[in-house]
Amino acid sequence: MTRDADALAENFTTDAVFEAPLMPAGAVFPRRLVGREQIRSAMSAYYEQQVRDDRSPNLEKSGYVLHTTTDPDVFIAEIDAVFDGEGDGDESDVTVSLVQIFRTRDGKIARLRDYFAPELMN
Repeated sequence: MTRDADALAENFTTDAVFEAPLMPAGAVFPRRLVGREQIRSAMSAYYEQQVRDDRSPNLEKSGYVLHTTTDPDVFIAEIDAVFDGEGDGDESDVTVSLVQIFRTRDGKIARLRDYFAPELMN
């Protein structure tokens, strides 16, 4: 949400894998990144390409649900990020829904699988 690739990358292990399996080949958003440095550089490039707008996430309207698993290093997050619209009222708000599956190691993300509608990233 902050579009800070350095801050994002520091949450990952040095050998982490970050995947967006629903992204088509050749999409602007990376489909698979391996290693903290590739995550940092690819996400920095992606953030620079994004069309900048004044929308920011509304944390009061956004929400998430965490699901634990039998493996203490794996959890699943269901996220509904709501971005304030440009008009009056809720009808112009944009909600981005996604599911993320995390595998952690030593307090860092070792693998992240990010599932969302690919058209949201264009």
